[in-house]
Amino acid sequence: MEEPAIRQFEMSLSDGASDDDMPLTLPTEGSHSGSIRKGCDPFAQTQRSKLQHRRARINQQINKEMRMRAGAENLFRATSNNKVKETVALELSFVNSNLQLLKEELEELNSNMEVYQTDSEAVNVPMIPLGLKETKEVDFTVSVQDFICEHYGEDSSLYDKEIKELMELRQAMRTPSRNQAGLELLMEYYNQLYYLDQRFFPLHRNLGVHFHWYDSLTGVPSCQRTLAFEKGSVLFNIGALYTQIGARQDRSATAGIDKAIDAFQRAAGAFNYLKENFSNAPSLDMSSPSLCMLVRLMVAQVQECVFERVTLTTQDTHFTSQLRLAQEAARVSDVYLLVQQTMTQPLMKDYVPFSWASMVQVKSEHFRALSHYYAAVALCDHTLSAEKEEGDEEAEKAFLQFYINVPAGPPLSQVLRDPEKRRKLGKAHLRRAVIRHEEAMRVHSLCKILRKMDILQDVLSLTHKRSLDKYSELDREDDFDETAEAPEIQSQTHQKPDITPPNFTTVQVTDIFQKLGPLSVFCARARWGPTRVICLQRREGGLGLTLRGDSPVLVAGVVPGGCAAEAGLREGDYIVAVDGQDCKWAKHGEVVHMLKSCSDTGVELSVVTLHSHDTQAERRAIMLSHSSDKENTRQRLLGGAKGQSSASLLNWNRKKKRDGSGVTKRLGSTFSLSFGSIRDTEAMY
Repeated sequence: MEEPAIRQFEMSLSDGASDDDMPLTLPTEGSHSGSIRKGCDPFAQTQRSKLQHRRARINQQINKEMRMRAGAENLFRATSNNKVKETVALELSFVNSNLQLLKEELEELNSNMEVYQTDSEAVNVPMIPLGLKETKEVDFTVSVQDFICEHYGEDSSLYDKEIKELMELRQAMRTPSRNQAGLELLMEYYNQLYYLDQRFFPLHRNLGVHFHWYDSLTGVPSCQRTLAFEKGSVLFNIGALYTQIGARQDRSATAGIDKAIDAFQRAAGAFNYLKENFSNAPSLDMSSPSLCMLVRLMVAQVQECVFERVTLTTQDTHFTSQLRLAQEAARVSDVYLLVQQTMTQPLMKDYVPFSWASMVQVKSEHFRALSHYYAAVALCDHTLSAEKEEGDEEAEKAFLQFYINVPAGPPLSQVLRDPEKRRKLGKAHLRRAVIRHEEAMRVHSLCKILRKMDILQDVLSLTHKRSLDKYSELDREDDFDETAEAPEIQSQTHQKPDITPPNFTTVQVTDIFQKLGPLSVFCARARWGPTRVICLQRREGGLGLTLRGDSPVLVAGVVPGGCAAEAGLREGDYIVAVDGQDCKWAKHGEVVHMLKSCSDTGVELSVVTLHSHDTQAERRAIMLSHSSDKENTRQRLLGGAKGQSSASLLNWNRKKKRDGSGVTKRLGSTFSLSFGSIRDTEAMY
């Protein structure tokens, strides 16, 4: 499925999207060592790998069926023969039936939450993880070799090792392990895409590499040539892997809960970053409505973990402690209700797996029931004396703020000191709790996949029985009054979830193709003339040239009538080699030393003349130079390192701003280029 020519996946340029995701480690001189991070063994027979293999197989079958359907539809439209149309229509019905069966099989795999859960014996409500997007292999060899020959004018065979390393890194990225090492592997490839974009993806042409990815939930394939699609898909998998790491934590202890909270918050941050910085998603899983739903789902799971931690750390059974538990549970119910509403939106209703929607509804009802249960426990198990004692004032204040609306009848302060009124209000809460528990169990019974989850059945049954037992304990034979309706509890939490954006500087990478030279000059956006060889013979007055900067060293001036001018050296040339020795990464002093050490026969310089950078890229550099403190912070982190373009990682296929920024200055000339942090002053040689 080729993308429409004018609707490619894009990265948006906004005030909040600066260079924060640029790799921290810049190219350095010396040999480049390959990545030490490896993916999982694709043949390892773990439960998770079997699941991913089945997903990959179904994705391939869906791709095949969709190609058959596209061909059949084209034939149906093209032919005028009724007999052929009947045959094609019959074939289309078979293909559509197969696609529906494959979709149902994939949905069942996506709903297989138990594979990702912890092996702990603790009884906890399962979390919802997200499967990784599958992708086909990509062969960069021919495209990168051709670009190196055509654009950089170098022998592409010298870069076979680098191309192989890039392809091995991408292959490893397809099967990340479900831990920190897997996250670092995805982040390393994600950061490496910055350099790949700068080296081989000019704005005015396409490299010709196709990136194939499958929708995470439906398996529908998408193919684009823009690197933003590759980058967005990797970022999606970073978020998905965080959901799997969060789901597998042992939440029977606070340490495991804290790890789960951190993982789900980072997953929410990855999906939110993707939503805010990418546009025109070719697959539904990376569309704005889907990402919004995923962010809210992750936030809800964080809130659930917060409730579990409060439950674990609340050792006392004091009145205010139980009220706090009730409000925390009500908060969890509220956020899951918001997720449920998002999942029922028109675009999401037929996209989200039924088991996900059912699980979210079950959790919303379950935690609402728990909030009423803890309210009943607070009212019925704790008494306040008629005369105020220490702590009673705090309890009364908490109770007065406990409900959304003040219930009709006697004042709450009076209810608090009347044991019978407290019992009746507690009984009303328990009645609401039992009704909510039963609704959760009803929704649970309607979903075949959820019925297979024994641990979920155990949680629902245990909490339902607990509420029933408490209700029976409060019920009396002479209690003929109709049970009042319990008021709605005001939800509240002591820890609001954070959406933690991805920190791309945590994984340090080095440009695989750093042998090509510093990105400030040797990038896909730059245009220069062919390499020229200049032979210089030293005279009494020296070589007759002025050098500035380093990596690479610039010829800042040429003395008219001097040795350099007569040999053809021009102001603005960059020195890339001295006597055949590459010096693209050489410092100012090193080049000077090589020039002074030349023999009596002279010195041979290889130079290139930079004609211009891509105007759009330079305008973006100007815009970023006036951007927010985030850019300044990043520059401080990078320590003002040289050889790095100021263009953001959001450079490719971005969505242009049309707000009339007023930047009209052209930067075509060599001397309008920024030379970075040049410590060396101009010197004459």
